[in-house]
Amino acid sequence: MNRCFLIHSLAAGGAERWVATMANHWATRDAGPGASVTIITMAPPAQDFYALHPAVRRISLGHDTVSAGLGGAVAKNLARLRALRRALQEAMPQGLPGTVQAGMVVAVMPESSCLLALAALTWPSRTSRTSRTWVAIGAERSHPPLNPLGRARSLARAVLYGRLDAVACQTRPSADWILRHTLARRAPVIPNPVIWPLPRQAPLLDPTPAFPEQKTLLTVGRLAPEKGFDRLLQAFAGLAPRHPQWRLVILGEGPGRAGLEAQRQALRLQDRVSLPGLAGNVGDWYAAADVFVLTSRYEGFPNTLLEALAAGLPAVSVDCDTGPREILRHGVDGLLVPQDDSPGPGNGPENGLAAALDRMMADDALRRACAARAVEVRDRFALPHIAAQWDALVTELAARRRP
Repeated sequence: MNRCFLIHSLAAGGAERWVATMANHWATRDAGPGASVTIITMAPPAQDFYALHPAVRRISLGHDTVSAGLGGAVAKNLARLRALRRALQEAMPQGLPGTVQAGMVVAVMPESSCLLALAALTWPSRTSRTSRTWVAIGAERSHPPLNPLGRARSLARAVLYGRLDAVACQTRPSADWILRHTLARRAPVIPNPVIWPLPRQAPLLDPTPAFPEQKTLLTVGRLAPEKGFDRLLQAFAGLAPRHPQWRLVILGEGPGRAGLEAQRQALRLQDRVSLPGLAGNVGDWYAAADVFVLTSRYEGFPNTLLEALAAGLPAVSVDCDTGPREILRHGVDGLLVPQDDSPGPGNGPENGLAAALDRMMADDALRRACAARAVEVRDRFALPHIAAQWDALVTELAARRRP
């Protein structure tokens, strides 16, 4: 089977990690003639954060700049479409006329999915008169109603998703939304796989606490408003005096760093809260931590929560519309907190997030019990099992397209 992914870049991020993970798995599992794995991006390889298997072919279209005005956007997207069709002709060898091979092109996120839909719509191209011999699949990586696109792009998604063979989603609520609000014909649900142990790469940051008896409350993610690190800081400010042996680590990088650093200073938490930046050895940080916390305002299917549980970390998570509730089992491997019950003014333990953190940080037995069950996520979301679901989907879609 020939497999191809289309994504804007391979910079640090959840969707990008998923692409690298799946590509590396298939390149390792199916090495040999008759099978290929390709990743196509707009951004250059110099921006890549995730290491790829040597057998993964890497193609950059070089169209990652933002266009000014409607005319510039149309021209830029036409150039992207031409470049993508050329890349697909290279990545997806053509079969005999009238046949459909079990090959797939998966476009990640709405913009890439719409571009793939246009490529599928205009196939065959001027340079290739054979029919399309691969299935075109969009991949939503967040919950669509909580990730607004604007009027023009929302309209494009609603119409162009109907030109794809399927739009894969990570949860049932997301799939139902896609079927109600777009012309998509199929919206199968396939969750993210969990990877354990995590690969190590630069930059390598030391997770060791300042003193041996210190305990670590860890969160990982892009420093951006949707991750809710501002409300985590507020909750920890109220808990810090009650738990003097605990520190909070917010691991990641992003545009919200300055705001979080200012909030940390205003709360006088400079000695208790660390923002070490982007780490290529996240697995070491999970191993050194005592509790993981996720405070996102919305999620698709959070990789960090999967990884933390696989590392044997008890977790406290805000219950987003999708994602955490499909992963974390309340009272089994962690605690779920209602989204609208996060800390407000006063920041006392009566608030949901602060109360759950207070309970987990104070109860050694609870942490041990949750940690013992957390590692079951390695079997529940094992990579071979998730990859098999993708293989079955592609085979089914290819069969439907055969004359």
